[in-house]
Amino acid sequence: MKVIVCGAGQVGSNIARYLATEGNDVTVIDQAPELIQKISDQLDVRAMVGFASHPDVLERAGAADADMIIAVTLADEVNMVACQVAHSLFNVPTKIARVRHQSYLQPIWADLFTREHLPIDVIISPEIEVARAVARRLQVPGAFDMIPLADERVRVIGVICGPGTPILNTPLRQLTGLFPDLNIEIVAIVRNDRPIIPSGEEMMLVGDEVYFVCDTRHLGRAMTAFGHEETEARRIIILGGGNIGLCLAEEIEAKHPHVTARLIEVDRIRAQHVAQRLKRTMVLHGDGLDPEILEEANVRSTETVVAVTNDDEGNILASLLAKRYGCQRAITLINKPTYSPLVTTLGIDAVVSPKSITVSSILQHVRRGRIRAVHSLREGFAEIIEAEALETSSLVNQPLKDLRIPAGIIVGAIVRGSEVIIPRPSTVIKPHDRVIILAAAGQVRKVEKMFSVRLEFF
Repeated sequence: MKVIVCGAGQVGSNIARYLATEGNDVTVIDQAPELIQKISDQLDVRAMVGFASHPDVLERAGAADADMIIAVTLADEVNMVACQVAHSLFNVPTKIARVRHQSYLQPIWADLFTREHLPIDVIISPEIEVARAVARRLQVPGAFDMIPLADERVRVIGVICGPGTPILNTPLRQLTGLFPDLNIEIVAIVRNDRPIIPSGEEMMLVGDEVYFVCDTRHLGRAMTAFGHEETEARRIIILGGGNIGLCLAEEIEAKHPHVTARLIEVDRIRAQHVAQRLKRTMVLHGDGLDPEILEEANVRSTETVVAVTNDDEGNILASLLAKRYGCQRAITLINKPTYSPLVTTLGIDAVVSPKSITVSSILQHVRRGRIRAVHSLREGFAEIIEAEALETSSLVNQPLKDLRIPAGIIVGAIVRGSEVIIPRPSTVIKPHDRVIILAAAGQVRKVEKMFSVRLEFF
C-alpha cells in the first residue's frame, strides 16, 4: 500500500513507523527540515520538506498513485486542504485528517466533510478521542486502561499487580484449573518496561502491568481476582478547561448523570466560556496547584482527579497534590512519552497519551481485511485487533490447537452473537465470529492476511 503522511510530529512519525515496519511504501511531508532529517535517519521511508497542501508537493510525493493520504499536521486547515487537493487533483481513494478545532466538528456543520464539499473520509479529533478514553477509565477504577470491543460485550483491561493480587506466581496455563470462575485471557505483560507476549508457563509478578480480555458481564469478578474492588467514581475533579477538559465534562454530563464533576481552569476568560457551555458541572477559576482551590473543589471527598492541561509537569504535580489532600485516584494526561514509565511509580493510577490514542484511531482505518477496531498498546509494542472471520479465513472451522498461529499472536476472545467465548485449545472459530486478537508489532500484517477477503479492501 502506498501512503502519504502529512506531518512529521509525534503522531505522523508513529503512523509512518507502523506502516513502514509492515512493508508499506510511505512518504512523509513536513515543513520542518529538522523533523524530516530525524525521520529519514530513523525510518525506512521517503521524507521530503514541503507544504503538505501544495499540489506540486503532493505530486512529487506520489499522490497520483497513492492509496491513502493521512494529514496530521499541526494546522487543521492544511490537513483539510491537503485532503481536498488529493481528492480533486489526484483522486486518492482514502483521505484521513486530524481536525482539532471544535468549531469544525459541531453537528450543525455535519455536511462540511461530505464528498461534495470537503471530501474527507475519516475525521480524527484528538480532543474528543482523549475525552472518551478518560471517560472509559472512569468506569473501571483500578484499571489503568480499558478498551471496549464487540459492541461493548468484551473488555480489554490493563491492571497493575499489587502484593494482594490473588493470582500471582501461578503459571498462566494453570489459571483455569485453580480459578474455574476466572473466565479471562491474559494477552500481554509489561515487566520493568519490557513487554512480554506470554506463554502458558509465564507467571505474573508484583509490579507487572497486565492486559487481559474478559466478558463484560464478568468484569467485576475479574477485577476482584487482581485485588481491585473499587467502586465507580461518583465525584471527580477535572483540572484544565481546554478542549479536552471541556469535551470530558460534556461527555460526563451527557452519559453519566450519576457523576458530579467540578472543573478548575486557570484562565478567567476560558473559565467563563466553559461555564457557559456546561449545565451541571461547577467551574472554578484558579490554579490546580493551589491547595485552597483544591479544598474549594472538595478534593477530600473526591474519588478521582483528572489532570488534562497542556502542561505535562503541571498535570503530574497537580495529580500528586490532589492525592496528598485526600483524592483516591489520579488520571493524568501526558504528551511526552519519556514521562510515562515514571509516573506510575510516583502514585499516579492511569496515564492518558493523546498521541497513542490518536494513532490507534487512525490505524483502525488503515488496516486491511475485515478489521473492525484497532488499539495500540503501550508505545506500540502490540495491537489489540477486533476482526470478523469470514468463510475464506484460514482460522475458521478448525480447533485452535490445530491452527498454526504464529508466535506473537494470541486469540483473546470470540464473540458469536450474544455469546462471549474465552478460547481454549479445543475452541473452533466459525464464519462471522468476531475475534479479539493481540498481535505483536511485527505480526500485524499476518493478522490482516488471516482476515482478508482476497483483493477486497475495507
